[in-house]
Amino acid sequence: MNETQHAAHASHELAAPPSSREAPPGLFERLRGLFGMAQASARDDIEDALEDAGATADFTPQERAILKNVLGLHDVRVADVMVPRADITAVSIEATLGELLSLFRTAGHSRLPVYGETLDDPRGMVHIRDFVDFLASEPRFGLVEPAPVANPSPEQKTLADQGMKTLLSAARILRPVLFAPPSMPALDLLVKMQASRTHMALVIDEYGGTDGLVSMEDVVEAIIGDIEDEHDEADRPGVVAAGDGSYIVEARTSLEDVSHAIGFDFSKLADAEDVDTIGGLLTAAAGRVPGRGEILNAGDFEFEVLDADPRRVKRIKIVRRTAPRRRTPAQDARAEKEAPEATDKPSSVA
Repeated sequence: MNETQHAAHASHELAAPPSSREAPPGLFERLRGLFGMAQASARDDIEDALEDAGATADFTPQERAILKNVLGLHDVRVADVMVPRADITAVSIEATLGELLSLFRTAGHSRLPVYGETLDDPRGMVHIRDFVDFLASEPRFGLVEPAPVANPSPEQKTLADQGMKTLLSAARILRPVLFAPPSMPALDLLVKMQASRTHMALVIDEYGGTDGLVSMEDVVEAIIGDIEDEHDEADRPGVVAAGDGSYIVEARTSLEDVSHAIGFDFSKLADAEDVDTIGGLLTAAAGRVPGRGEILNAGDFEFEVLDADPRRVKRIKIVRRTAPRRRTPAQDARAEKEAPEATDKPSSVA
């Protein structure tokens, strides 16, 4: 571009209408710049509005909670919303269709991850809709009328007798599953799920092992709260106060929920720094997975393991230990007077 073209281009920019040029900063922005303050962002404005007692009247409590969750979603990682490995319900690729049907009935999920030898060998997932469609399209399962055969061969008879003994690997109804690292932003995973139309992702650690599972519902719940359907169990993990002053607690309950229910901040205990659940606190305090019936003490509380397996603690009984009452000076004097006099004979040590 020569000098004439430069001059023409500059004059064109100067002659551009105000609507095409960037609007000058307002008075408030200029004052912020004068005092060395960063320019306000839309996020800051919304956060200030949510915290402002006068402005909160413009939002319902539900809207306020959702807006706060949306603003905080950029800090939520996949590890924060995933189902841990120990709680994953999965099916082996060598399972029969009968076993798959039984698992779908008890699991209450519409999608199940499929693995090879272990969960560290994922093969995909199976959707209950694909499973039902496969059953309904095959005459051998008795859901549709089979075509009439005058003289069925032995192979056809054997095929009809097998029915639900067909292996999942032979049904060819598996779908691909997404993979995500624990540190991935949950919002990025949600966008990836929407783009790929895949509602399940396995969380893979740095060694390639399965660390957990995330569904689209898990990410959405981080925004709008828990979503319970007809198949969710009523006895969700939580804290139940017993009549004797103790508490029955599911080990997966967060330290925050337990602290709120019992009235003591368990996160201040020495072993609570790197754990999120009350079961994790017990495991960290013991240095291993406590067994069923084992009793541990931490702080002013006694923890009894009611249910556990070799991998994790499942249910705990928490009892606040009663501190010994201090005696008054008069009670100390009375106790000293009533105590038997000490003898000068040396004590024998067994």
